[in-house]
Amino acid sequence: MNHTLFRSAVLIALAAAMPCAQATTLVYQPVNPNFGGDAANGVNLLNEANAQNKYTAPSQSSSSSTSESSLDQFNQELQQAILSRVASSVTNSIVGTDGTLKPGTISTGNFTIVVSAISGGNLQITTTDNTTGASSTFIISNGQ
Repeated sequence: MNHTLFRSAVLIALAAAMPCAQATTLVYQPVNPNFGGDAANGVNLLNEANAQNKYTAPSQSSSSSTSESSLDQFNQELQQAILSRVASSVTNSIVGTDGTLKPGTISTGNFTIVVSAISGGNLQITTTDNTTGASSTFIISNGQ
């Protein structure tokens, strides 16, 4: 009986020594200053993000436009001007006097352009690179 009494006394003593549990309201406090957190956290968060960032920007190649010679730049501009004139010439041959596109086929040295009428008054334009066989197609309204 003494043994049981001793156990009970120890349990009562332990229960009395334990503080009472109290519940409080949990309040969310954001850390990131972009979402209302303390502004002093911004530098620390940026440093942590930079330390974890494994991305490296691709290096500039030596063939970038900033290192091209004046002659190379001139040749590129000349090539673009000539291609623009060829495109204008092709456009003039497929556009009618009323401004609408005319179905037909136009061939240049390297390209074939096919304008064909499809349903709903739309036109399908297919451009094919004759050297590679690659082609591109788009559909437009003929405006009728």
